[in-house]
Amino acid sequence: MFQNLTDRLGQTLKNISGKGRLTEDNVKETLREVRMALLEADVALPVVKDFIEKVKTRALGTEVSKSLQPGQMFIKIVQSELEQQMGDVNQGLNLAATPPAVIMMAGLQGAGKTTSVGKLAKHLKERDKKKVLVVSADVYRPAAIKQLETLASEVEVEFYPSNIMQKPVDIVEAAISHAKMKFIDVLIVDTAGRLAVDTAMMDEIKALHSAVKPVETLFVVDAMTGQDAANTAKAFNEALPLTGVILTKADGDARGGAALSVKHITGKPIKFLGMGEKLDALEPFHPQRIASRILGMGDVLSLIEDVERKVDRKKAEQLARKVQKGKGFDLQDFKEQLEQMRNMGGMMSLMDKMPGMGGMSAKIKDQANDKQFTQMEAIINSMTPGERTRPDVIKGSRKKRIAAGSGTQIQDVNRLLKQFAQMQKMMKKMGGGNMKKMMRGMGGMMPPGGMGGFPPR
Repeated sequence: MFQNLTDRLGQTLKNISGKGRLTEDNVKETLREVRMALLEADVALPVVKDFIEKVKTRALGTEVSKSLQPGQMFIKIVQSELEQQMGDVNQGLNLAATPPAVIMMAGLQGAGKTTSVGKLAKHLKERDKKKVLVVSADVYRPAAIKQLETLASEVEVEFYPSNIMQKPVDIVEAAISHAKMKFIDVLIVDTAGRLAVDTAMMDEIKALHSAVKPVETLFVVDAMTGQDAANTAKAFNEALPLTGVILTKADGDARGGAALSVKHITGKPIKFLGMGEKLDALEPFHPQRIASRILGMGDVLSLIEDVERKVDRKKAEQLARKVQKGKGFDLQDFKEQLEQMRNMGGMMSLMDKMPGMGGMSAKIKDQANDKQFTQMEAIINSMTPGERTRPDVIKGSRKKRIAAGSGTQIQDVNRLLKQFAQMQKMMKKMGGGNMKKMMRGMGGMMPPGGMGGFPPR
């Protein structure tokens, strides 16, 4: 996310960061570049104008002129204003209501509304320990009702059945009664979507809203549509009292225009980001962390949260004990490390959150993709348990069989074994407690050819 914007801003701000003195001319020149970067990222024009004006006023003010490092102060101002544009702080859901707290989801067809209901249900159940019920009031698409039932089963929350012969208001009122009887904390309502904003759709959703009076009305919108996302959100906000926005498919949006435009145009905060297809790929939206990511400074807090939530601590402790006892690190352990990385969103997600990654070359970023890890897992899966435990037995004929079984080439198997040998050496150094040697060993894992020397496929 924000890849294009990060690259452009990174170079522009790098030029001014070392300046010992800021003049009106070099501020003007830098802001011209920043303006172009934002417009290319599909940020709405009123948002760009407001942002540039605020940064300019502050950059030519006393907080910069009296600073010992004016260039660095300028970057801090840009970061602060980015945060302000996106809402300053994370605004969570307000569920302070007599149970069930009703959350209504609205949005256009294809924005990922039904999937977001499933993701939000999982989020509330696992992180907030809420008892959740979901219901579909989309009486125009039987497939949407079935999809929600399947999602509810996957995330293990209760599903209230409905059918296309019922009226949306009747469905939701019945679901509320059921929720009260079952002592449900939160009811999430999936509403009908349309291919475009139309009067009939708005009238129906207004009637539903006034009948059920939800505590949260969330607009679900596709980040890939750029500033159109903000304009659609504005149309919905004029018809409904929205309380927030869920920005979906944000992992596929290299520009980031929607994230920077929505709050300014609608006045409503982005509450969540959909960062992938998996049902746990829903992140609370933190403007401070996103601004830091945009400026290539990483997002260490989100990275720590990912590790705490998604890494299997039991397996990690077992591996640590195994290594400390000098029992060695085998290919099964290596495979489990790859799985842990995938659970955390993959290599690109990790790199996105690590400080200093903004300056990496596009070539290295392209090579450090997740396809190679999928390939590596496939190769290990094609091995026998004995081969995983004792990789030294993998010779010519075995390599040929493993390559055929994993749909790869013998040279791919050789590369994996080479990288594993480097990892094994590093683990031995860890066992010996020599941290400096271990860090030098890690350097050998990333040769100039990219992660593990695997070429992009």
